[in-house]
Amino acid sequence: MESESESGAAADTPPLETLSFHGDEEIIEVVELDPGPPDPDDLAQEMEDVDFEEEEEEEEGNEEGWVLEPQEGVVGSMEGPDDSEVTFALHSGHKDSVTCAGFSHDSSLVATGDMSGLLKVWQVDTKEEVWSFEAGDLEWMEWHPRAPVLLAGTADGNAWMWKVPNGDCKTFQGPNCPATCGRVLPDGKRAVVGYEDGTIRIWDLKQGSPIHVLKGTEGHQGPLTCVATNQDGSLILTGSVDCQAKLVSATTGKVVGVFRPETVASQPSVGEGEESESNSVESLGFCSVMPLAAVGYLDGTLAIYDLSTQTLRHQCQHQSGIVQLLWEAGTAVVYTCSLDGIVRLWDARTGRLLTDYRGHTAEILDFALSKDASLVVTTSGDHKAKVFCVQRPDR
Repeated sequence: MESESESGAAADTPPLETLSFHGDEEIIEVVELDPGPPDPDDLAQEMEDVDFEEEEEEEEGNEEGWVLEPQEGVVGSMEGPDDSEVTFALHSGHKDSVTCAGFSHDSSLVATGDMSGLLKVWQVDTKEEVWSFEAGDLEWMEWHPRAPVLLAGTADGNAWMWKVPNGDCKTFQGPNCPATCGRVLPDGKRAVVGYEDGTIRIWDLKQGSPIHVLKGTEGHQGPLTCVATNQDGSLILTGSVDCQAKLVSATTGKVVGVFRPETVASQPSVGEGEESESNSVESLGFCSVMPLAAVGYLDGTLAIYDLSTQTLRHQCQHQSGIVQLLWEAGTAVVYTCSLDGIVRLWDARTGRLLTDYRGHTAEILDFALSKDASLVVTTSGDHKAKVFCVQRPDR
């Protein structure tokens, strides 16, 4: 049985304790944290203890891998030698558009998933397919942060968890609507999943039961589009087509803040035959070094919020809708990609555009940042994936 959290209104949240940074940095929020991060070996051992269901499936061999196409020259505003951009093509054996891809925690495995729900995992060093599974229509896919365990959400409302490569399976049954987004919390023991009906569930991965359920006024008034957690997993940020981003305590399941763009804070009702300007939260994330959160909207607005005061700090405008945003680890720099085919780097402390990278002739659909923040990989509607060198002496 689902246990609902009795979440209080954001307005009832007591004032946050503050302290000062050294030097010229600004006030930062103090959050009570759980004990330090668990040891990776402990988390991996806990995943061994999870009760999985045995699933029989037909494995399809695949010897195809990544194929390197001829290098292209530097384009647009890119600087440096021609090898700073490389284009790849993937021959994967998928039968529908590939919408998800990602590396395991140790980069030894890479998983891909297509719209039909076919998931495949390859061994990176040998390029051999080691596992495949066909679920329902795929909504999202994510690796466990400490173990070779893959999670995914499907249109039938289920969240799935598999051990790879043996394929042991566990399912988390949600409401009768798509599980539109999900994220494993940093402790590796819980996952947060958002659904099309606006509800949010925080799951215990070992027990297979929901710890907290947010719905009604505590949930969203439209389908969820994205979810993120801060570095220690104490806070969760959720986004929806209702243009709201909700800040949730992962421990209590209570909503502690609500953010919305000032431009659509109160939209007039639309009469019959009239078209409304659509807007929604498309991507969001936490800064790892300052109490800041970034929210990207379909109307092209990048909003930087101060978590200490829960106020808008900067509003950065794009020429077209934001598709995805990522924070650079250890800095206050946030990356965005948008429908105009451009990757932009922003200084969240000042709201200033640092630089941009061009080269695509169509919208960017997704992008990823290397761990050392030296490379950005983009995928686009122009049927190309590009690798941009973003490391610059002035940064």
